[in-house]
Amino acid sequence: MAAPLLLQDLYIYPVKSLGGIRVTQAEIEPRGLRHDRRWLLVDERNQFMTQRQTPDMALLRVAPAYNGFLLTHAQRPDLLPLYVPFEATPERTLFVTIWDDMVFAWRGTRAADEWVSEALGRPCKLVYMSDMARRDVEPDLNPEGQLVSFADGYPFLLIGQSALDELNGRLAEPVPMDRFRPNLVFSGGTPFEEDTWAEFQVGDVPFRAVRACGRCVLTTIDQQSAEKSAAGEPLRTLATYRTQGSKVMFGQNVTGPGRGLLRVGDTLQVLNLK
Repeated sequence: MAAPLLLQDLYIYPVKSLGGIRVTQAEIEPRGLRHDRRWLLVDERNQFMTQRQTPDMALLRVAPAYNGFLLTHAQRPDLLPLYVPFEATPERTLFVTIWDDMVFAWRGTRAADEWVSEALGRPCKLVYMSDMARRDVEPDLNPEGQLVSFADGYPFLLIGQSALDELNGRLAEPVPMDRFRPNLVFSGGTPFEEDTWAEFQVGDVPFRAVRACGRCVLTTIDQQSAEKSAAGEPLRTLATYRTQGSKVMFGQNVTGPGRGLLRVGDTLQVLNLK
């Protein structure tokens, strides 16, 4: 008898492209999991920053704290931890650019801007997406009018543990799940079976699998050392069997109901296939 599909891990990423926090339960809001990617680093032109261009962002560690989180630098013990609340105070505003979207955002504190600028060795700012801001999921694939935070394009990313296990069986040096930055990780099932799902539910919460997630160079960056794989792994190996068109696919972009509660250990049930 096949093992049941279970929600194995839940992750939130308070700041886009920084480390995640594993949680045992998470509330669902219109933009995804509560506190997920509501903060963003932007440069002096208010353009969004990620590890794609700034690999050293991997050295900024994120740890949970009361009503917020702490940022530390893995290689700079001289930098005292920076406390950031989960929600910003609307004192200063600006417009920031993320991919093709221009989004209204609130500035963090000047102390936070100074801390992240010192940590990354370049001028940058920490900004927050308030509930007043609107950023839509791709219109052509979004009949429900779903919103998204500062995530790349969708409120949730789902990956099966068996898909990572299968990939690691092909690699000389296995990689951890943090290379792929999922929100939802499930156990059970066969590698990449999530590619075939159209609708599923976790516990009593319904979701829709929209499309596979195209992966980028960020997956080649060691999240502990910020070093990029000279061999281009695991992207190079993934490309040998997970290429569709010009993209290398791993995981599913998912939309949800805008409300609900998820708990690690919840049963996952497939409702419809594509």
